[in-house]
Amino acid sequence: MNSVSGLGDRPFGNWPETTGRGAASGTAAGRGAAYGAHGGKGRILVVDDDRLVLATLTHGLSQAGYDVLDADNGDDAILIARQQRPDLALLDIRMEGMSGFDVAGYLRDYLQIPFMFLSAFADEATVAKVKELGALAYLVKPLDIHQIVPAVEAAFANRPARGSAEPAPDAPVESQEALDRVEAMALGILMHRYSLTRAQALARLQRMAAEQKISPVDQAQRLIEAVEQLALGA
Repeated sequence: MNSVSGLGDRPFGNWPETTGRGAASGTAAGRGAAYGAHGGKGRILVVDDDRLVLATLTHGLSQAGYDVLDADNGDDAILIARQQRPDLALLDIRMEGMSGFDVAGYLRDYLQIPFMFLSAFADEATVAKVKELGALAYLVKPLDIHQIVPAVEAAFANRPARGSAEPAPDAPVESQEALDRVEAMALGILMHRYSLTRAQALARLQRMAAEQKISPVDQAQRLIEAVEQLALGA
């Protein structure tokens, strides 16, 4: 599988704390302050280069009780993340300049900020990259805000505690987090391939599991492995 262009090329570790296009202009660093007060359900960074999608997500998540920061490009997203330290990031994948994968890699490696993806693409290579990066969830557009908010709430519930000690290898919380990620990716695959809502995809996954007499999580893992095999054979 070809890696996403740009990963590893930018000197991520050298990003300035208070300089750069967004902070210098005063638009990136302070953006999000108008969208809810910190201390509610949590602080989320939304990144999408489609201004209409960005405005819809920002408004909807703010109405749901989240403190929302927003950025329409990867450079500003990293500046905001460094300065504001959100609890979670919701990232579009394909953007001009830095991709959502680039941003996710930085958030994971340098800031330990969990993330989820929202994209119109669900091809095998994209799914494989999402899994490699360790996203909490992968949602496939088009979705309305009433479908996205429950997924965000689940991601908040399952995100690892930043700065906390690593749990033991057999700790239930870590195991549950891994299982939730597998199921979320499988639902994204089903939603894209069969044009289903999230609820319909979940029902289909459960029906497939019942037919095979296995758990939904095991069925989700089988589905993801099948997609990965297709990607390797492409």
